Amino acid sequence: MIEITAPVLIALLVCAGIVAFFGAMAVRRYQLRRTLGTFDASIKTPKGRWMLVIGRYGRAHVDLLRFFSISPQPRFMLERRGLDISGWRQPNDQEVGQLPPGFIVVQLTRDGQELLLAMDYRDYTGFSAWLEAGPIAGNWHI
Repeated sequence: MIEITAPVLIALLVCAGIVAFFGAMAVRRYQLRRTLGTFDASIKTPKGRWMLVIGRYGRAHVDLLRFFSISPQPRFMLERRGLDISGWRQPNDQEVGQLPPGFIVVQLTRDGQELLLAMDYRDYTGFSAWLEAGPIAGNWHI
């Protein structure tokens, strides 16, 4: 008969917790990606680091949920109103290693502030179409 000591039991519980966490992340990602209106992206955080996110279109905003998380709450939300695309570019030498292959960097402005969002070019065409299809500037309530 195998005797299970306290350190072995603790190690097994830690391993089970890690497996459960990664399993929950995989289920969350699967559920998010199978819904219409989601895309993979990266956002440059205020601290200057790139964070992988899953974008989810809403009527008047895009939710950006952390890629490596189990939380259903968005980490960032980009309101359509006041958000403009300044252009897009290829990643520079420093960004190439930090972004997934094939991503472009989309330069956005909101209230005079620059935001950087990286995504696949096909997702960029959908994002720009979504942004341009918004309501005309004025006194609209969405």
